[in-house]
Amino acid sequence: MKTIDTVVIERSVRNILEALRDNPCREGLRETPMRVAKMFAEVFEGMQYTNEEIADMFNKCFEDVETGDLVVVEHIPIFSYCEHHLALMYNMDVSVGYIPKGKVIGLSKVARIADLVSKRLQLQERIGMDIMEVLKMILGTEDIIIVIKGEHSCMTARGVKKPGTITKTSAISGAFKTDAALRQEFYSLI
Repeated sequence: MKTIDTVVIERSVRNILEALRDNPCREGLRETPMRVAKMFAEVFEGMQYTNEEIADMFNKCFEDVETGDLVVVEHIPIFSYCEHHLALMYNMDVSVGYIPKGKVIGLSKVARIADLVSKRLQLQERIGMDIMEVLKMILGTEDIIIVIKGEHSCMTARGVKKPGTITKTSAISGAFKTDAALRQEFYSLI
């Protein structure tokens, strides 16, 4: 596990405030570098862990489950930060489907995995791939599908400034990639 260097973050935020031609010593900004460092440690917690470490953390399954039926966990709310602008990706919604191969994961673990993976500097496309990779390690199945939709402040609040624009991505493997009916069953459930 890597640790986040909050001392460097505080110093850097102070420098940014000075570069913006504000006074980091004035009343309203005096504690801002410390608050931002604390916030960054929280919202970027996932950067401290590899996908393998996340899989180890949440590798709690129910074994010997006799089912080949589709399991869906939908509408998991997450947020992340775009690695291009450090801008917030918000109103994000993750839906996960998989076909068990002898074991199923506790449902809250799916949400915890999605949450921790999103707490990195990310691309929305990579969030889905990272969740899938972690679940493959835990579940031992390739039959996984992830759909994510969300808004990106780098597009809604700056640049082209198009509020309400939604980005949808999917990560698909195993039977979901080759079986259109299975893929459609997942989409109809979410």
